Amino acid sequence: MGIRRLKPTSPGRRHATLNDFGEISDKRKRPEKSLTERITRKGGRNHHGKITAWHRGGGARKLYRRIDFRRNKDGCPARVESVEYDPNRTCNIALLAYEDGEKRYILSPNGVRVGDRIESGPDVEPKLGNAMPLKNIPVGMDVHNVEMNIGQGGKLARSAGASARLLAREGDWATLVMPSGEMRQVRVECRATLGQIGNLDHQNRSIGKAGTKRHMGRRPRVRGTAMNPVAHPLGGGEGRSGGGRHPCNAWGRLAKGGRTRNPRKVSSRRILRRRKTVRYGQVSLPKK
Repeated sequence: MGIRRLKPTSPGRRHATLNDFGEISDKRKRPEKSLTERITRKGGRNHHGKITAWHRGGGARKLYRRIDFRRNKDGCPARVESVEYDPNRTCNIALLAYEDGEKRYILSPNGVRVGDRIESGPDVEPKLGNAMPLKNIPVGMDVHNVEMNIGQGGKLARSAGASARLLAREGDWATLVMPSGEMRQVRVECRATLGQIGNLDHQNRSIGKAGTKRHMGRRPRVRGTAMNPVAHPLGGGEGRSGGGRHPCNAWGRLAKGGRTRNPRKVSSRRILRRRKTVRYGQVSLPKK
């Protein structure tokens, strides 16, 4: 993949960069109809009709592509039929045609080409695109689409350019180093796909203008410091101000420094090293 720059014919296009879609096999190909479904937009509203997620609405219509995150079709090799763009995620997707006639979408690994042979199962060869349990993957390899619970489907390392490294195996647990630097343990029976997710230059793309954000379904966001004091704790004051207090939301809840994970969940107890620097005594080691 590469980044394509536009001619600076306007202030918005001057700084905008686009994906050149170099990994896409056929740019005019429509998605597989049997694997797509229409999604309805809620505009950030819950089942009561109340807005719970601000700045949502509008945007281009999109078809949802059903992705095979479980990779549980064992003993049936598949051929990569195409590598396609997916508007619902940062990475590209690959269409697999199995020998029995079934078709499925998977997250496209970096380096997969049309015509490649991909398999899944505990006894397959450990090569790019194949999926197998962590106990069968050689230590030191990069993996993606890693399950957190057995048979649940991939949850970790699913965005563009992401990969986790299998560091070690001890008993029933495998140690993974995540893209954020976090080190966590996962059951060795959980499945993962070998390789790194493609579309590596996605992080280097520049939006360029506000209209592109509207196409993504994001509405304008007003700064709290630009509001009146009755509307936001950071509002008011003469001229531009820094708010006069720590950053917070409209209801006064602090926006930075708080913990976002539930320490009572099992997944949090299996973290060996946090992605953030914490004080001594705050890291919960796994129970024996």
